[in-house]
Amino acid sequence: MLKRFFPDHYYETIYDIDLSHLKAGGVRGLILDLDNTIVARNSSTATEDLKHWLAKLKEHDIKACILSNNWKQRVSSIAAQVELPLVARAAKPRKGAFKRALDVLGTRKEETVVVGDQIFTDVFGGNITGLRTILVMPMSNHDGIHTKFLRHLERMIMKRWMRAHSS
Repeated sequence: MLKRFFPDHYYETIYDIDLSHLKAGGVRGLILDLDNTIVARNSSTATEDLKHWLAKLKEHDIKACILSNNWKQRVSSIAAQVELPLVARAAKPRKGAFKRALDVLGTRKEETVVVGDQIFTDVFGGNITGLRTILVMPMSNHDGIHTKFLRHLERMIMKRWMRAHSS
């Protein structure tokens, strides 16, 4: 049961993800969470580091799409800054949200990876949809009240994940 909440991989930031490894593994698309994954939750500006990383994605011929539960105006503003398609007000972890992102990317499940900072939305939603998942540490401590509560549960799940992956 807990395995549905386990990511396939865990990195400190998106910048630690080995894009060559993804490409070699047949990845053609990334579904990216917005808040605390590619930009800090309390920021409305894409950093130069993010723009550089997204340019590297293009060099590896990997497409990306933003999938966010956030309201469309904020997501649209950031998506426009980095020239990425988006699915806003997504209702993650529902499978339909991830399927809409797959349609936007034009990729199949087996060639797409979800990248996010939350187990209960990004990882769980990606896993139940049949996608590979990467969990990253949140970029900031700014979280909604419901997310702050879930972070405690996430820490317990990740302790189990670490034990399972250390043997």
